[in-house]
Amino acid sequence: MTAGMGRPQKRVRWRALGALTVAASWSVLFAAGAQPAAAADVQSEQWYLSAMQAEEMWKVAKGEGIKVAVIDTGVNPNTPSLKGQVLKGFDATGVAGDENDDYNGHGTNMAELIAGTGAGGGLKGLAPGVKIIPMRISNTEFQNKHSVNARDAEDAIRAAADSDAKIISMSFSSPYSSSGQRAAVKYAESKGKLFFAAAGNDGDGSNKREYPAAYDQVVGVASADENGQVAEYSQSSGTVDIAAPGQEIPLWCDNSFRKYCNGAGGTSSATAIASASAALVWSANPDWTANQVLNVLFDTAGRDWKKGDRSAFLGHGLIRPSMNLLKGKGDPGDPDISPLTKKRTDAAPTSPPPSPSTPSAPASPQPARSEDQKGDETDETVATGDVAKASGDGAPTGLILGGIAAVAVLGGVVFAVVRRRGAA
Repeated sequence: MTAGMGRPQKRVRWRALGALTVAASWSVLFAAGAQPAAAADVQSEQWYLSAMQAEEMWKVAKGEGIKVAVIDTGVNPNTPSLKGQVLKGFDATGVAGDENDDYNGHGTNMAELIAGTGAGGGLKGLAPGVKIIPMRISNTEFQNKHSVNARDAEDAIRAAADSDAKIISMSFSSPYSSSGQRAAVKYAESKGKLFFAAAGNDGDGSNKREYPAAYDQVVGVASADENGQVAEYSQSSGTVDIAAPGQEIPLWCDNSFRKYCNGAGGTSSATAIASASAALVWSANPDWTANQVLNVLFDTAGRDWKKGDRSAFLGHGLIRPSMNLLKGKGDPGDPDISPLTKKRTDAAPTSPPPSPSTPSAPASPQPARSEDQKGDETDETVATGDVAKASGDGAPTGLILGGIAAVAVLGGVVFAVVRRRGAA
């Protein structure tokens, strides 16, 4: 898996979706790269916090009582923003080190976007009351350097399913599926987990289905920018269930954790923010099931097409947790029926998970990658295309994050959602 690197990586093994690499063509066009974002200024770059009415939502809930399993490159618990936020997790790589040894920086980025306290001028998480359970897996580069557990992703998913986490956030993807991973995802569903995964950053390329986002039991997340436009790179191969802010998101420059950079963005960041949104809603409604939390997120998503229909680019629409927390909107529905599969999810697991202490034996790893673009390579966003007829009824969109008017300004930021014409 390639963590945090983004679209230009070799399609070898897993890729982390969205934070650390940019296509070579963009590197050439913007050779100067991004300037480091000073710690004192990094929070001012988190444009989506005001757009999503974070300060107002935090008066209602901050994610207290919710744990999120972050399946990624590891999580450094010692950044100022994550001190006290990270719990014991699991290292599925089979390589020396543990889940706190973030070999890339991507996993720590995702954890801060979810649960960062903002201490020391660091990133503020959308759900700062959440606790993180890190699950370390390998990306492409890590696999090229080490003999790793080839089934680390499925082992990590099972470990997350057996943990106290209510939500699983996985900003990784691969064009390859496996029966073992599919079974692990179904096992997580049977354990009552809400699973978010990045849709992928190759929407302007091959745009193939990516896993685990493509599994029926997983919420596939697309990336939108400050204007609500879905990025050209954000994949739309029938796997998108919801869209979240993912563009121009500041991130750690690398795994030295010395400075932040102005990130170009990706579906990795969008996945973390979607996971944090779910944590806020669940924290405010602790008696709900995963199905009910997701039902409300789908019900209150920003869209201009018929409820229940899915847009190829936005899924059910733009995520808006404020509609529930601040306005009390959203129908939780049947606690035992998945809004993804329309089937009952309270059945017993079909097979027991392997012990986290004994990961599967090494084998030949499958291609994979992460889905974020690295900010220290470019601070430019990927241009979006024209408005497209992507919704079920083909209507163009002009959606707003929060509020119900056709156009709205929240915290000085207009966040309209515009779908793009399908990438080649």
